[in-house]
Amino acid sequence: MEEIYKTVSESVIRISQLMLPSNANFGGKIHGGYILSLMDQIAFAVASKFSAHYCVTASVGKVDFLKPIEVGELVTLIASVNYVGNSSMEVGIRVEAMNIQTGETKHCNSSYFTMVAKDETGKPARVPRLILETEKDVFRFYRCVVKMEVDKERDRAIHDLETDSAEQQAYIKKHYDVKINLAP
Repeated sequence: MEEIYKTVSESVIRISQLMLPSNANFGGKIHGGYILSLMDQIAFAVASKFSAHYCVTASVGKVDFLKPIEVGELVTLIASVNYVGNSSMEVGIRVEAMNIQTGETKHCNSSYFTMVAKDETGKPARVPRLILETEKDVFRFYRCVVKMEVDKERDRAIHDLETDSAEQQAYIKKHYDVKINLAP
């Protein structure tokens, strides 16, 4: 079976939505959970469009909420596939909010969702290979590779930690301002 190749630009989806009072939290700002829900939706759309399969969210990378989003602002999410594995894809998402009266736009957050394509039986499905056309495409793909290597190294380090509770307690007491009161 011949491999299918697609460009990053073929995966791009951009959606915009006006933020309503019903989307606000108790502090009057748009609820972070609502934004995460929108991000999950666009990640699904991008991954499904690119792979031509039903996709599920496998993991969500770090999400830093950089600037609050106000009621009445127009939020735009821009997303694309940055990396592909066998059945997985990393979808990068950028969230911007625009004050529709002034036109001022701010970057509110970015994150990376790992999505997995599924076939009709629910098993992982092979996804198209990527064609990297720009330096930005290459940078994003390479960033994913480096991040995966760092994640593997972190997982190895955590796995290799000593299970000696006394050593762990001594380290914590030396470096952190906490009290340890373990039940006997």
